[in-house]
Amino acid sequence: MPTTANIRTFLWVLLATAVFLNVETWTHDYPGTPAALSGAAAGAQGSLDTGAPVAGAPASAGGPTAAVVATPAPVIAEDAATGAGTATESAPGVHVITDVLDVEVSLVGGELTRADLLGYPQAKNTPNVPVRLLNRDSADSLFVIETGLAGTNGETAPTHQALLGSDVHELRLEAGQDQLQLPLHWTDGHGITVTKTLTFHRGAYRIGVDYQVRNAGTQPWGFAPYARILRYNEPIPRSYFRVDSYAFKGPSIWNGRKYQKLDIFKGATLDETVTNGWIAAQQQHFVVAAVPPSDDPSRFDLKIAGKQFLLSSTGGARTVAPGASADVAATLWVGPKLQSQLDQVGPNLSLVADYGQLSVLAKPLFWLLERVHGIVGNWGFTIIIVTLLLKVLFYPLSEASGRSMAKMKELGPRITNLRETYKDDREKLNRATMELYQREKINPLAGCLPMLIQIPVFLAFYWVLRDSVEIRQAPFMLWINDLSARDPLFVLPAIMAGAMFVQYKLNPQVGDPMQQKVFMIMPLAMSVTFAFFPAGLVLYWVTNTLLSILQQWNINRRIGAAALAKR
Repeated sequence: MPTTANIRTFLWVLLATAVFLNVETWTHDYPGTPAALSGAAAGAQGSLDTGAPVAGAPASAGGPTAAVVATPAPVIAEDAATGAGTATESAPGVHVITDVLDVEVSLVGGELTRADLLGYPQAKNTPNVPVRLLNRDSADSLFVIETGLAGTNGETAPTHQALLGSDVHELRLEAGQDQLQLPLHWTDGHGITVTKTLTFHRGAYRIGVDYQVRNAGTQPWGFAPYARILRYNEPIPRSYFRVDSYAFKGPSIWNGRKYQKLDIFKGATLDETVTNGWIAAQQQHFVVAAVPPSDDPSRFDLKIAGKQFLLSSTGGARTVAPGASADVAATLWVGPKLQSQLDQVGPNLSLVADYGQLSVLAKPLFWLLERVHGIVGNWGFTIIIVTLLLKVLFYPLSEASGRSMAKMKELGPRITNLRETYKDDREKLNRATMELYQREKINPLAGCLPMLIQIPVFLAFYWVLRDSVEIRQAPFMLWINDLSARDPLFVLPAIMAGAMFVQYKLNPQVGDPMQQKVFMIMPLAMSVTFAFFPAGLVLYWVTNTLLSILQQWNINRRIGAAALAKR
């Protein structure tokens, strides 16, 4: 019906959005019965931290000194008598401190057993307590990354369980230094020596892992490089009051073609050979990733035991001839999801900044936000300026819609007369109203077009504010000291309710009295809904609404003046 089409379309749009959000919540909260434990970990909760992964792909040529062969799966062959050592919980470690990382490196395999992110406090009110990403603090917070070389023919090898040697107990990045190198040494006692070097960089969260293999023995020595991420992945219960509960937490990969999130509670499986890929374990704002050499086919594998997962990448088997040597390198990332740096570490690694199904809008939106922030230096003002730029971009559409709404408001008295005339005959009322709209060249649906555009932009803003670590704990001004959290005083939602009510009054009051009452209370309902959303998102909506009010007021003024001039 022409008189109420605008309202009904608006309500349908809101209903569709609500259904979409509820379906997403339902599928997350009720995924069905967890899958059976997979692989060797089945039935063995907490037993994933065991031997080296199985090699599943031949490596590319490793240079003139490294013969590449397809060999049986590598196995761990540790023998204390040969210097390989045995992993113990009390093994010593090396403390590494850069300007952004505080890391504990165990001499058992060179495992990163703890990583604190110095520039990222756990909470706004605890600035001296950094986010601890990797740790072995307890069974239900277990999160480590293990790297090593596995023997391919039963050879003893420096796996993540082998005891390595170090000449230092602490390394600290000093002024003037751009990087720190931690060499770790291993030998099998029969001519095989391996130097595993971890390289830390100033201002960066990437960690280089380089192996130098020397074979001074009399027999060929086979190995396969690997990296694996072990984590106890306690899910965060979905809560309307916790934005982070809607962010993905778990393993993910890039298989050279596409990005995949692996839900361990929905029976996720993985066993494939990948070139130019990476493995990662992510959560809101932070990620741990391992990137094998781009030209080395690697076998990606996932094992699950209850809430624990083991995600591994195993390179192809290599053989080092007697008297020869070989070098192998990989890269780790342990830190925040800094999109400007992630793609420099691995192909499309920035995809871990998970913007959901609206990435096509969210990524350019974040790009624009980042560019503006580089100029103004405040994320709150950045959101305001970007909202203004979006308003300018869609000005022609909103102008046409506003003119239609203004003309409908001018027709208000005439529509009221029609309702009085045909109050007992709805069919004649609809026909007369349609004829009036046609004579005045008004499209009652035009007012919904800005809303149809606004909803996906709003959702894109939501995902950007939720997953962009750059905006995490970012202050605005006055009482708003964290744009990624709710407004602590609920001032912005109150301003939003007032602005939406003014906007409602500026628009034509179409529909029957009951529909008008529904729309009158909508500003209050929307402000209550937005009360626990990130303050940055509410700031966007408030700014957009205020700009819409100014635009509609100006259009109403011009349309009214034109109508008076005709009289």
